[in-house]
Amino acid sequence: MTAFPHDPALTLRPITGPDELDLFCRIPYVINHELADDLAEGRRRPDWMWVALRGDRLLGRLAWWSRPGDASPAVLDILDLDDTLPQAERLGIGERLLRTAMAATLAGDGTTPPEYGRFVPADWRDTPGARQVVEGRMTVLERTGARLFVERLRLEWRPGTPIAPPVDGLSFRPVTDADDPAELIGLMTEVLDGTLDAHGRDDLTRMSAEDVAAQHYEEEFARYSSPRDWWRIAELPGGEPVGFVVPAHNGYNATIAYIAVRPAHRGHGHIDALLAEGTRVLAEQDVPRVRAATDLGNVPMANAFRRAGYDNFERQITMVWS
Repeated sequence: MTAFPHDPALTLRPITGPDELDLFCRIPYVINHELADDLAEGRRRPDWMWVALRGDRLLGRLAWWSRPGDASPAVLDILDLDDTLPQAERLGIGERLLRTAMAATLAGDGTTPPEYGRFVPADWRDTPGARQVVEGRMTVLERTGARLFVERLRLEWRPGTPIAPPVDGLSFRPVTDADDPAELIGLMTEVLDGTLDAHGRDDLTRMSAEDVAAQHYEEEFARYSSPRDWWRIAELPGGEPVGFVVPAHNGYNATIAYIAVRPAHRGHGHIDALLAEGTRVLAEQDVPRVRAATDLGNVPMANAFRRAGYDNFERQITMVWS
């Protein structure tokens, strides 16, 4: 617990446990309803969930998320402030909370902190109240050295939205061996050539394409509990793969986790067929929704989702320390 001499009533501390979730959730946010399950499933820990208090008034909060079993946080995905406070006081409390929590929670060996991600309204730039909230949080992060990395579109398909029928000249099959990642990693390696994905492009500055693909597979796809026979590879009549789609369930929602066309086959509309097939696989599971995301700057992919009837219901701001 940390108090400040010039503001002795201000206390910064982690929550004691699930018993303080009601306190932590006094500030509304779209994932508040997930926090109890996250704690129970090991995706969050009480000592990674911090609050700023003046007496019993919640002035700010933050939290990191990780995959179950991980020893370190993977992403800072909650940073909220009491927006009724004067701006200077609000931002100052936010900065102190973030610096204090980072010093206590993260490795002090110079390792780059996990990235920050926040879900924001799709029209946040055009709505003064939403813009103030988003830019205030960004200012707090910038004061600690973070910078904007990418803005992403969050997308959603709902049952009843038409799905394009299969096209002639393209067939779909599961991966050859669900227990052997080599086939999918090979295709993932190929499609990194010319990728418009900001995370992929950044990873390629430090690693080979094969290493990027393998790491992505191990850190994400290998951890999904949904069936791997949902995954689909699209082929031409002669058996040549043109691309692939990875429908999955990430523990929160059914999702199009990855979709891509091999470089030699881009520009022929195959992305629409792949997206329709991935959506169809998930729709057959009677899911209430299918979620997806793509970078704001990945216009071809965003257009494909729009054509497939996916609604841009939110955006995501990602910031990094580097």
